[in-house]
This record gives sequence, C-alpha cells and structure tokens, in this order.
Amino acid sequence: MLLTASGCMTVHGELEVVPSATRAEAAQALGAFTAAYNKADKAYDPALDADRVTGALGAINQAGLKARHSISPGGNAGHTELELTDAKFAIPKKAGWPRWFVADTDSNRDQDGGKLDTRWLVVFVRNAVDQPWKAAYLSVLTPSEVPVFATDKDGWAKPVEPADPSLAVAPKDLSGQYASYLKDGTPRHFAPGTHTSVWRQSRAKNANLPGLATQYVDQPLTTGDYRPLGLATRGGGALVFFATRHYEQQTAAKGLHLTVPADVKALMTGDAKSTITKERISSEAARVPAKGKVTVLDREQGLVAAKGA
Repeated sequence: MLLTASGCMTVHGELEVVPSATRAEAAQALGAFTAAYNKADKAYDPALDADRVTGALGAINQAGLKARHSISPGGNAGHTELELTDAKFAIPKKAGWPRWFVADTDSNRDQDGGKLDTRWLVVFVRNAVDQPWKAAYLSVLTPSEVPVFATDKDGWAKPVEPADPSLAVAPKDLSGQYASYLKDGTPRHFAPGTHTSVWRQSRAKNANLPGLATQYVDQPLTTGDYRPLGLATRGGGALVFFATRHYEQQTAAKGLHLTVPADVKALMTGDAKSTITKERISSEAARVPAKGKVTVLDREQGLVAAKGA
C-alpha cells in the first residue's frame, strides 16, 4: 500500500498503469465462462452461469435461460457443447477499475471458411481484485470485420477513454445517440446498414399493421457493467462495445386478441388483454472512425421482460 504525494492511495495497483490481465488469466477466464455457459445451457438453469456473465450479455443470457426453463423444465434436450477456440486476446494496459479485455475466438456455431464464417468477440470485465472475470458483451463478426487493434511495444492493447475527443463520436455518447437515431434518424452520423437504416425501415413497416399498432421507445445504457468499452484500432479510430434498452408496445384493435409466444409469456407479468410491452437489451459493436460515419457492425438482442395489460 503506497501513499502518493497527492494523497492518493494505491492498493493492489489501482493507480498503476498495468495490463488488465495476463494472457494466462485471460485464457482461464474464457475457459471458466465457456464451462459455466455449457452447464447453464444444458440444464436451462440461469444460476449455473450467473457468476460468469454481467452487463448486456448477462441480462440477455439470464432472461433467456429463465424463459427456456419455464418452457422445458427438464433441461435442453438438444444441447451441444459450445467451443471457443483459436483465442486471440486484446488486453488493454490501464489504471484503475474496471479492468477488462477482449477475447477474439472461433466458435463451433459457424461454418469455417466462406460467407458463414464468424468470430465471437467476448468482452470480459472485472470490477475488483476479489471478483471473478465476467462476460459483459458478445459480438459475432465476420473475420473481415474484426479490426487489427493498436498495441504498444509490448503487445498490450490501447483503450479509448469514454470522452475520447479524437473519435467522431465519444464512446460515452454512442448509446444515447444510437437511441436517438432509432427514434427519428438523427444524428445522421450512423452509416446505413442492417442495424441502422434497415432496422428503422423494418420498424416503420410494422408500426401499423391491420389490427395491430406498435410503438417503440429506445433508451441508452451507460452505467455499471453496461458502460461502453473501446479499443483503439491500427490506423486510427476504435472498436467500441456498447448497450441499449428497447421497448416495443403492441396494441390490438378492439375485438382482436393478442397472440403471445411461449418464450414471451414465460417472462411476462400481467394479462395481455389488448396490450403487451416487450423489453429487450442489445449488445452492440461499432467501428468508430476519427472522422466520418459510425458503422454498427453487430447487434445481439434478447427479450428480458414483458408486461401485459
């Protein structure tokens, strides 16, 4: 324990700029997460991996397991073990907590080579020395979408600060601006694509179907383990992981009955007589340049709650 001249106290290296983890620790964290995920998925029991997930991924994972357990209390008859191999770790060198790193892996859920080949990027966070590493974000990208991260001379990745002024959009503003864009198309610095313009068009098309009106509300998520995390990329810019919350309210015309799927009913409170409000959490990954438009590369979304009225 060291008392600095400014009066700041350093305990366990909290003020020292050090790698967030050793590569061996990162590999152990990935292994522990994968083992817990498989146990939880096989039993459809959220308690079995609750201590290995957090943030956006945690909310999606835990609610999904809860819903599937409600439908199949005997567990997952079709379970196959998840394997995450060929791991490459981007570990930032930083001071203080949280500590975090990115595991770029090859899963056995794709087809290696060709158009269906993907990489799973799992972001692990740790908020104190006595806490386990937990997976907070998951993004599924094509190999060409995975950037080359900038590193120092020792191979450690370079984190970007939440308010980084060198980026077109500061990481701390991404979630709020994305929620605003989904509402009315502004700000206009999001590049067209599946998770931006195409999603807005799909929503507009489904807003007023015969006998069914749908309203959408999007909210930023920026605190705790939902905080944005970004790494600088070689040549400028950054890859940033962030989260958002989305509400979808469906209202049936008088005399019509809402059909509620089993997975929604499992997470629903109330009785959907004429209205149902679905709450979803999204985990996004975006390529943020120094100048120009932000490209949202991936959005992993899951239902976390529903309310009928």
